[in-house]
Amino acid sequence: MPDSGALISAKPLLDIEKIRSEFPMMSRHINGKPLIYLDNAATTQKPWSVINRLHKFESEEYGTVRRGAYKLSEHSTQLYEDARQKVADLLGAANKAEIVFTSGTTQSINLVAYSYGRKFVNAGDEIIISNIEHHANTVPWQVLCEEKGAVLRVIPVNDDGELIMEEYGKLLSKKTRIVAVNHVSNALGTINPVREIVRKAHTVGARVLIDGAQSAPHMKIDVKDLDCDFYTFSGHKMYGPSGVGGLFGKMEVLESMPPYVTGGDMIVQVTLEKATYAKPPARFEAGTPPLSQVIGLGAAIDYINTIGLDKIGEYEHRLLEYGTRLLRDISGLRIIGTAREKAGIISFYLDVAHPHDIVTLLDEDGIALRGGHHCAQPTMKRFGVPATARASFSFYNKHEELDALAAGIRRVIKVFS
Repeated sequence: MPDSGALISAKPLLDIEKIRSEFPMMSRHINGKPLIYLDNAATTQKPWSVINRLHKFESEEYGTVRRGAYKLSEHSTQLYEDARQKVADLLGAANKAEIVFTSGTTQSINLVAYSYGRKFVNAGDEIIISNIEHHANTVPWQVLCEEKGAVLRVIPVNDDGELIMEEYGKLLSKKTRIVAVNHVSNALGTINPVREIVRKAHTVGARVLIDGAQSAPHMKIDVKDLDCDFYTFSGHKMYGPSGVGGLFGKMEVLESMPPYVTGGDMIVQVTLEKATYAKPPARFEAGTPPLSQVIGLGAAIDYINTIGLDKIGEYEHRLLEYGTRLLRDISGLRIIGTAREKAGIISFYLDVAHPHDIVTLLDEDGIALRGGHHCAQPTMKRFGVPATARASFSFYNKHEELDALAAGIRRVIKVFS
């Protein structure tokens, strides 16, 4: 068995105990045992700095945005736009106006599908996704294709969970209008070669959307370098509040798109006969925005920046390597998704127990991880399993917690054997 102590002492990247002290949930106990939280691909816990920032804003600073000339409103508007700049900086966007606040990745993808897609996709056109997408990056394109008479093409994956790029090249044609793929698979952890995907798509004039829900909190992103047309993310997966996320879109593309939702604050003028619409990003932010959540998102980005995404990525990679070695040593356990390039996610399957039973028994030990199809049923079908158990890591996890996970899995096997 790998020596977790040796790994921890070798070139320590982060002060893990200090970091854990900054997350109140890390002191929780479940069933009388310390919480081991390994469901970070679903949602992440919040540091005190985010919790306290939300409380301060709600109790001392709250006011409507872009609608008032009084100080509270002006201050709230400034905080709101400051958060937009923080997102732009995090993603490497050239202009904060290229950042649209949404409720999260799901709404961001739907915004593109129904705004850009309805305008620019026609009968006979083609949209490409991969075989390892979250349902949120599958169903909107299915609906759009049904509505417009377009065709949905799918990039296959090999047995390791890697996109077969030769097949992707064959799918591209002058009919391709949109390519929509994840940066990191939520079900497998595969890191996709998105730069190459974008480059090839642009040779046929297609637009590219990258689902960044599983990448933005874990690695440095530069949308200018990637040259993607759209990039999406969710705040609750990056230590911020739920109900907020964002869409990066190249300005020239956003300007070409009609509104997705209409209402207040996304217009220039309204008469009884017609309306004229504001420029992006306001065009896509109808109604009162999730103001507190946006402020909390900004605080979460501040926190991430104090640690550094380079260190976060390296530390989580060490967790992945250690956890993979531990689980590979367990007889009867099959890891689903063994790509050469992976983020901190391990999906696994036991012949003797359904994933729901696995996670229920592990919960008795205070270990929290997800069991199910992870909103990726086509992925499960590709690998011939109904579901998997999934452990997903954050920089507040410890190597010792993975030791406990391995011991818990062995207990599950013993119970069901």
